[in-house]
Amino acid sequence: QGCKLISEKSHLTKSLLAVAFLASFGSSMLYGYNLAVVNSPAEYIKDFYNETMIENYDWTPDERHLTVLYSLTVSIFAIGGMTGALLVGRLVTRFGRKGTLVRTTMLVFIGGALMGFSRTCRMPVMVICGRFITGVHSGISLSAVPMYLSEIAPKSLRGFLGLVPSIHICLGVFIAQVLGLHELLGKEEHWPLLLSLVVFPTMVQLMLLPWFPESPRYLLIEKGNVHATIAALKWYRAKGNIQAEVEEMQEEQRSLSSIQTISVRSLLMDRCVRWQVITIVVVNISMQLSGIDAIWFYTNEIFKNAGIPEPHIQYTTVGTGAIEVISGMLGCFTIERVGRRPLMIGGFLFMGLCCAGITVSVLLQAQLTFMRYISVGCVVGIIAGFCIGPAGVPFLITAELFKQSHRPAAYTVAGCLNWLSNFTIGFVFPFLEMATGPYCYLIFCAICLGVAIYTIFVIPETKSKTFMEISQMFAAKNNILEEELTPNGHLKLAIMNGYGTLGEK
Repeated sequence: QGCKLISEKSHLTKSLLAVAFLASFGSSMLYGYNLAVVNSPAEYIKDFYNETMIENYDWTPDERHLTVLYSLTVSIFAIGGMTGALLVGRLVTRFGRKGTLVRTTMLVFIGGALMGFSRTCRMPVMVICGRFITGVHSGISLSAVPMYLSEIAPKSLRGFLGLVPSIHICLGVFIAQVLGLHELLGKEEHWPLLLSLVVFPTMVQLMLLPWFPESPRYLLIEKGNVHATIAALKWYRAKGNIQAEVEEMQEEQRSLSSIQTISVRSLLMDRCVRWQVITIVVVNISMQLSGIDAIWFYTNEIFKNAGIPEPHIQYTTVGTGAIEVISGMLGCFTIERVGRRPLMIGGFLFMGLCCAGITVSVLLQAQLTFMRYISVGCVVGIIAGFCIGPAGVPFLITAELFKQSHRPAAYTVAGCLNWLSNFTIGFVFPFLEMATGPYCYLIFCAICLGVAIYTIFVIPETKSKTFMEISQMFAAKNNILEEELTPNGHLKLAIMNGYGTLGEK
């Protein structure tokens, strides 16, 4: 009944829902899967590296060298992601949002094949290369999917559809944890298959996604194809008048008629979007430096240190994955009611509290045995707090804070920072934990509290606002005077007059 009410009020059509789930299933879910899939077979992968080093090079690596190799296997995924993020701006401009998703599926097939045959070929480098290539795909799709969904969604459903990818990220983590159980694919001989299963969701996406239309905003504003735009809107909307949406797009197109899709350098130099850029920098770095990737990459180790019996750790980890999915769904179905800000603020505050709780509980669990359960509860709390809001809202507001000409460059900046932070945590956290012990979570606590405060004072609510209305909301923060704006909220172009001063164009 609730879904029916949403559909009636906001025109949630079957086509919109289908493309949101299809794009997320074949792209966003793979990101979550690849984040968590290396957790369960960690010891088997290290043993494989050890065996092949002895066989191929007659060299026996010590535990520290194996830790470095495994950390590289974990974090090379993020290096690939950062590479993909650097490419995404050009790809979505040239091939479109949907076109980019379809064309990049080949990367998953290549990466999956390398990882799947690595044990047979006795080549550890195939695992690392496969992780890098699937990382490139995730770096592209992690930006292209929310960009695509935000542009096909009506403003009243942009938040709901924008968080569908985050549900699939959580679902990917959960599936990796379930399949990694010893009773399923968690045995030593099965870990290459576990890593290569990413090809199957991609195969489904490759077969079905090409039948759906491209983003209407891309077709009209960037390609100028009115007929294709109307056809796409009719496909994605309920029966009714779509003229208002077409006129809103044409108004934005007219305001941008002399401006091509801008570069990253131009974005960073543009004072009209100064606070929007600062905002995406803060939320995307904080999203990864909140400690969530440390939790995802090293869940088993954290539970072992918390005193959970080793045979039970895998089931505890699967339980946290189920909580991720439930929390993601809660955020998705409440974002259009409560807005973006409450989910961000509440999520980061709760994560910060739980990070501090882990530090306290681990320090005291030698004296108070019940503290080990508190630490597990705090791990669950961090995951739940993250999946409710901070997991998906940063990607959503990256689309909402920028107009069509700035959006690809904004996603390039956001994606690169997101993946750079992801790599930093994945590679540094094991050594940080060895050096500081449980106190390392206090660093994550400070970051979470800092971004919550930033959100309170800087980020406005964007729920049910058009892209042009959001630009007007930021004009005051960017010190853009009212007389510098056109009636539509765009900065007036300026030319040098005969006296060497600026005049309106």
